[in-house]
Amino acid sequence: MADAIIKADKLSESQYEYMQLIAEIMEIRKRGDKPLAFIRTYGCQQNVADSEKIKGMLMKSGFGFTDEPDNADFILFNTCAVREHAEDRVFGNVGALKNLKRKHPQILIALCGCMMEQEHVANRIYNSFPFVGLVFGTHSLHHFPELMYNSLVNGKRVFERGNDDKKIYEGFPVRRDGDFKGWLPIMYGCNNFCTYCIVPYVRGRERSRDRDVIVSEARNMIQQGYKDITLLGQNVNSYGKTLENPVSFAQLISEIDAIDGDYWLRFMTSHPKDCSKELIDAIADSKHISKHLHLPFQSGSDRVLKAMNRHYDRKRYLDIINYAKEKIDGLSLTSDIIVGFPGETYEDFKQTLSLIREVEFTSLFTFIFSPRKGTPAEKMEDPISAEEKSKWFRELLDVQEEIAAKRCSSMVGQTEKVLIESVKEKTGELNGRTSGNIIVELDGDQSLIGTFQDVKITRARNWILKGKIENGGI
Repeated sequence: MADAIIKADKLSESQYEYMQLIAEIMEIRKRGDKPLAFIRTYGCQQNVADSEKIKGMLMKSGFGFTDEPDNADFILFNTCAVREHAEDRVFGNVGALKNLKRKHPQILIALCGCMMEQEHVANRIYNSFPFVGLVFGTHSLHHFPELMYNSLVNGKRVFERGNDDKKIYEGFPVRRDGDFKGWLPIMYGCNNFCTYCIVPYVRGRERSRDRDVIVSEARNMIQQGYKDITLLGQNVNSYGKTLENPVSFAQLISEIDAIDGDYWLRFMTSHPKDCSKELIDAIADSKHISKHLHLPFQSGSDRVLKAMNRHYDRKRYLDIINYAKEKIDGLSLTSDIIVGFPGETYEDFKQTLSLIREVEFTSLFTFIFSPRKGTPAEKMEDPISAEEKSKWFRELLDVQEEIAAKRCSSMVGQTEKVLIESVKEKTGELNGRTSGNIIVELDGDQSLIGTFQDVKITRARNWILKGKIENGGI
């Protein structure tokens, strides 16, 4: 597990002092040889990156980590507000901790993340889950050690949310979950205010990290042996606009791409309105940037796109896709789609199907519309039944399955550079991934995990390839 630290500023220096104080307290409160923390993360990759920062702070506070909440001295759920299902799971899993807290009163139970920035959620936690001792939102992450210290010392519940000062604080430790795949946040927040999305309300407005800090962190990760680095932001394409000396996202990734090493550089998530030809050209001319573009289009209907407040139309989306196909050899395209947005008709939905057929995506992340409290779409008329939306959803999946099968079949016989990522417990097969983000299953020794291998594709299934390592694996 890598531990990357950027030079601390005054605030992070004060938080290091709290980390030391927590370590002293936990030396007394621990139940075992070492205080243990259990962290569960819900939602997007940005939440995963936030949890890695929290784990870094806990590690500096003397904690080890456990996969079993029963063994933990500190339990934290990092929450997601994007989908209703994720919220329901959080409430259910937090409720299940009641008996554990009764059995071990000294355990500190905490909740953080996007859900906690919603007032109605924080109020429900406060009133219905009295055994939760610490709650903080996304804007309070840099104060986490101080908040945890106050909760431990005072024995009182600590709730902090809604204090967005629109700044970025550097210098905090990071305990990454992976040894060869890693997340690298480059910006936070979002200015787009799509009518269905809660993110701008819970993560605030866009703010970009300093270019030199990002490049330095990327260089450290490459030197530490990371093979697959993903740059993260709610809308990475708009990176740099808030900096004192603006830098485009294309300039940033080109600078990182120039760092020597054997690695892939990925990024997500992109917004079509900010996806420039400059960015496409940077990908095409790169040595390390993945030939995979995830560009959510959400709907193929201009009418629905306008209601979603997406700031582009079908033609603009297809223009950038066609330019990318022309410039980038072997490009793999993926996207997000919402089915059944309020007011969407079947005619609108058919335009989505026609766009899917025209583009021929490698894969799609598809969702039936779920209203989020506090967003404009929550109040829009939605006359189409859930049953009808489910039929549309199934139709979309059938179309994409046919396209994916065709695309994967076209790769049979080719040799692909594959990063070996894991082993399947049941079969012993290795799982790998191409530059285009397509999963490949193959036989091989577990010692190959974390390495690049040349793999000849021997067979295709709908979304998964089968392959054989050439030259026995080196």
